Amino acid sequence: MRYFLSTCLLLLSLATFAQGSWQDHIKWKFSLEKIDSSHAYIVGKATLLNHFHIFSVNHDPKKADFTGTPTTFDIKANKNFKLIGKLKDGSAPKKFVDELGEQLYFEGNATFKQQIEILSNEVFSIPFTYSFQICDAAGCIFPPAQDVTVKITGYKSALSSANVPQETPQDTSTTTTSSGDNNTGDTMDQKEEKDKVPNKPNTLWWTFWAGFGGGLFALLTPCMFPMIPMTVTFFTKQSKTRAEGIIKALVYGVSIVVIYVTSGILFTAVLGTTGLNDLSTNIWMNLVFFAIFMVFAFSFLGAFEIQLPSKWVNKMDKQADRGGYIGIFFMAFTLGLVSFSCTGPIIGSLLVTASTTGSYLTPAMGMGGFSLALAIPFTLFAIFPSWLNSLPQSGGWLNSVKVVLGLLEIALAMKFLSAVDMAYHWDILSREWFVGSWFVIFMIMGLYLLGKIRFAHDSPVEKLSVPRFMFAFVALVFSVYLFTGMFGHPLKLIDGIAPPRTHSEDNFRFNNGGLDTGVKQDSITDKYSSDMHPVGDGSILVFHDLYKGRAYAKERNLPILMDFTGHACQNCRKTESTVWTNDEIRPLLQKSFVIVSLYVDDHQPLPESEQRYSKELGGKIRDVGNKWAEYEVINYKSFQQPLYVVTDHEGKDLTESIGYTPDIESYKNFLLKGIRKFNQ
Repeated sequence: MRYFLSTCLLLLSLATFAQGSWQDHIKWKFSLEKIDSSHAYIVGKATLLNHFHIFSVNHDPKKADFTGTPTTFDIKANKNFKLIGKLKDGSAPKKFVDELGEQLYFEGNATFKQQIEILSNEVFSIPFTYSFQICDAAGCIFPPAQDVTVKITGYKSALSSANVPQETPQDTSTTTTSSGDNNTGDTMDQKEEKDKVPNKPNTLWWTFWAGFGGGLFALLTPCMFPMIPMTVTFFTKQSKTRAEGIIKALVYGVSIVVIYVTSGILFTAVLGTTGLNDLSTNIWMNLVFFAIFMVFAFSFLGAFEIQLPSKWVNKMDKQADRGGYIGIFFMAFTLGLVSFSCTGPIIGSLLVTASTTGSYLTPAMGMGGFSLALAIPFTLFAIFPSWLNSLPQSGGWLNSVKVVLGLLEIALAMKFLSAVDMAYHWDILSREWFVGSWFVIFMIMGLYLLGKIRFAHDSPVEKLSVPRFMFAFVALVFSVYLFTGMFGHPLKLIDGIAPPRTHSEDNFRFNNGGLDTGVKQDSITDKYSSDMHPVGDGSILVFHDLYKGRAYAKERNLPILMDFTGHACQNCRKTESTVWTNDEIRPLLQKSFVIVSLYVDDHQPLPESEQRYSKELGGKIRDVGNKWAEYEVINYKSFQQPLYVVTDHEGKDLTESIGYTPDIESYKNFLLKGIRKFNQ
């Protein structure tokens, strides 16, 4: 039990560390540096940890394509003191120049000084706020403005002193900018606030419940379902008392959760945030995934059986024989290995799908849901063994579950192939081919459940049960629904899975005759028409180049809707096809915004001259997707897709960034807020 609890605590600490706060990466110390009896420097010294850096007071975001924010001091002078000059760096900053521009920053340590002139003989304090941004290879953090107080004591008023420095003072109401913060070592009242990095609760919970559903499916497979009575019998026979049996059952259930969640954490720890996204769109990995899922599908359909090496299973089985709580833990491990031929495809689908979100927590949440769905039945049946009598007997229906899962695996494999097709601009698997494939798959599924088609190891369907008939009915109706999509029907049920309608063979112009985009036809439109691309149902045009989009917005005097998206992002496609095309949203996007959609998984290679190493991504920027991924991480401290923010045509943010927002009213309010800010 000691080892088991230690493992749980370790996992909890890892999850906590992943969220962290900005105080973990930078430490501030503030003091006064005396010049003479009436003049001093407010000195802020920052110690940067974990390879983070901070920007110089002279860093100009406009010269760095709005990358990086200089640290600022907001000091309001009063009758007791005035400011002398501007805030200065304590040493020369480092310089980094790339295609985005010039960045001035400090690593390790940074010192900033603001000179003041004391105008009072009294003891007083100077309260002010400071702001700064810190970054590392994984992204940037922009904490909220911090409050601090500097105590002034032991100085004389310059009004009664002849010792006045030869510098021209600023206006006493000036707000100075700096990369450091000021405070004395005597009194510092600094608020502890957590880093406010955008999160995705909706995506996390959706992944959790998707994993939970996958776990329920896994329970109904031939590898897992027969294990329930076998495991329950073991606990009831090995436990001397009912209380002991309950405790062992709970430990067994928790062990299942720990094992699967650990695999989710290790998955993200190995790949990293952008690594997850690269995995989901890398040409070779996606082709491998396509092949693997087709192999899994053939296995489910009865062509062959997939098993892990027997020595792995035997080794875990021997550990399970040790008894005690350690033995129970290894029993749970053995369950995972033995059932891999059935659970492996489901787990693989879950992990790869979760990887497209770009969040460290998403795979762990998905595996948590999956393992919980497995753990709950095993635990409950072990606690209440009499419930076993209500379970259906194992039989041919379990193989039917495998066949249905095999057909679903083929459908999922098509999604991997489609993601590569769009990311690399092959234009082979159009929407018509994708939807047609799914139509055939679900038609076969319906006929199979009706007993009209049989696969290997299937028993004849002598009587059709009501549940089997209802599943067949749903599959056949869904196939008819898909059939309409080959002729331009929206197919909102699979938005984000199927290629968008604009990825059809002719953008569905044959079906709709070309939709009105609302764009004014004039010389400006003619100038940029080749850079505008249809999305959604084809009625909305977007730019894929940030700089051309800004130039067009400047000529039109319109705000920009920044859209960080991805070819493999399901929620991005849902937003484009359901939210953007809504009658309340579409007119706003067509008339009041210029949309810039930046694909962070676009693998179109950059010219050699533009390829470079990125500290933020921890690797070389080789393609267009890497370029926009770095831009999102630097400017918005996130790698979330979709991510939306309204800016002006100079790149200044007018709204906060938001993620997937399917609620029409909320999305409309977000757009209207951006319009109001722009008009101001």
